[in-house]
Amino acid sequence: MKNFLFALSLILSITACKQEDKKDTILEIDLPPINEVFESYYQQSLKLNPINATFAGDNRFNDKLPNNITKNYKETALNVFQTYKDSLELYDDTYLNDEEKLSKAVLLWELDQNINLLKFKTHLMPLNQFSAMHLTIGQLGSGSSAQPFKTITDYDNWLSRLDKFSVWIDSAIVNMKKGVEEGYVLPNSLILKTIPQIKDLTKTPVEKNLFFAPVKMIPENFTKEEKSHVTSSYTQTIKDKVIPVMDRLNTYLNDQYLKAGRASSGISDIPEGKELYNALIKQYTTTNMTADEIHQLGLSEVARIKSEMEKIKKEVGFNGDLNAFFDQVRNKKELMPYNQPQQVIDHFNEIHEKMKPNLITLFDLTPKTAFEVRRTEAFREASASAEYNPGTLDGTRPGIFYVPIPNVEKYNIYSDEDLFLHEAIPGHHYQISLQQENEELPDFRKTLWYSAYGEGWALYAESLGKELGLYNDPYQYFGMLSAEMHRAIRLVVDTGIHAKGWSREKAIQYSLDNEAESEASIIAEIERYMAIPGQALSYKVGQLKILALRQKAEKELGDKFDIKQFHNKILESGCIPLKLLEDKINQWITTQK
Repeated sequence: MKNFLFALSLILSITACKQEDKKDTILEIDLPPINEVFESYYQQSLKLNPINATFAGDNRFNDKLPNNITKNYKETALNVFQTYKDSLELYDDTYLNDEEKLSKAVLLWELDQNINLLKFKTHLMPLNQFSAMHLTIGQLGSGSSAQPFKTITDYDNWLSRLDKFSVWIDSAIVNMKKGVEEGYVLPNSLILKTIPQIKDLTKTPVEKNLFFAPVKMIPENFTKEEKSHVTSSYTQTIKDKVIPVMDRLNTYLNDQYLKAGRASSGISDIPEGKELYNALIKQYTTTNMTADEIHQLGLSEVARIKSEMEKIKKEVGFNGDLNAFFDQVRNKKELMPYNQPQQVIDHFNEIHEKMKPNLITLFDLTPKTAFEVRRTEAFREASASAEYNPGTLDGTRPGIFYVPIPNVEKYNIYSDEDLFLHEAIPGHHYQISLQQENEELPDFRKTLWYSAYGEGWALYAESLGKELGLYNDPYQYFGMLSAEMHRAIRLVVDTGIHAKGWSREKAIQYSLDNEAESEASIIAEIERYMAIPGQALSYKVGQLKILALRQKAEKELGDKFDIKQFHNKILESGCIPLKLLEDKINQWITTQK
């Protein structure tokens, strides 16, 4: 790797010093095949982000945890990104095949975005309640996620990573103190949601700490000495390092950070916040849309979907207004039928069985990776949304659909069919697994994620319910409309919060007025948007693009349109920016005429 990076740097130096035309210069240099550049970048990216390697099933870096909120780390990452960008620009598209050209375009887009986002001081706000290192480490350390605990080496690897996590937490405290001085601080409401998560990771005695869980699942084939080693070393690390550093963080959050928290809700209220939000819009939507354009699109979609909801309200014979119907759906006892969490899991598996016969009418490209539905871990369940965690590249770990069930008696099933289509099949499980399994893609593209494509596909998958034999119950179809409304509302409230000065309370009320989610769920969602600005925009933007491409293909191809082939073309290249997807589908349409 070092030698390859040196070679790239040497090429760049020679090119910069030459006075001849750039094309002439390239002809004088023996460039490595571009696929070697792709592979080199992928390997370097795993070193920068070893947790990504762990989730992909690559165990080489399971003991690593770079301190990614330090100046040195950011400088290293910037150097890597710029080096690969400069090297890729030496390759003339004339000499590349179509797949190489697409991979080059994807990687250049990725590198440009990474370079741009590194300019901002987001490392001064390293924690939030929805997406932060303590949550990832907590999930891995539970023993039921991607981090393996099968051998003594696995146990030692995690202990090494846990040591580094303690260092990361101390860095986070330092960064937050600096952030307070410079105006980079979370809203108070998010700090209040983060504090209980940190407190949960400081529980004593050690045997009840989340990070002690792997000790309780030591494989039977370990020797007595190995079991003793694991138990004593984990006990010591948790007692002497993890709990003390989490206590320091807990104390700082309660005694100092909470007092410094912002009353405002949007990212625009921190230094360079408006510029950061614009950069995040581009990152998450992979478009050049402005906040105003997205806000107006959201308002238009909310109005359209609301008219469809009125039809369902009439169909079920409800006489009140739509807001009253939302309340009825939220509280309808028949839609909250369970008293055991396993019943929720069983219900999703029943949905899967119901749709299986119809999947073959829409898809002939299906994944080999296994699939499971699981309940979300208790330590993060209260603030978690349903989510999908990919399986490993080698297929040894299944894709997992996690379902939070904090109160099973209040669990409402009205949108479960829709939710399964999105998070599981044919949504995230199909898209991500097929991407990972595609041997034609360079490795860096097998794990690449663009939210506009990935979430856009999953939201598009929700629209396939009737074609898959679902949504026969009007409440389930209303659940689909509600989920689509939920994503349309995101366009309005995310831009409202981060670009138009909306308060948390205004965003909550707008959601309550326009969808049937419970108030508790809506509050959690609004605080999610506050924690990760721009991400929530990706769903609807991506879905609308895929729907538009399908409509264009159906119109232009007529009888020649094949839904299976269309889905193949959407899925076969994995996550790519929407402009590149549009170019790909337009080219396919041309070849089918």
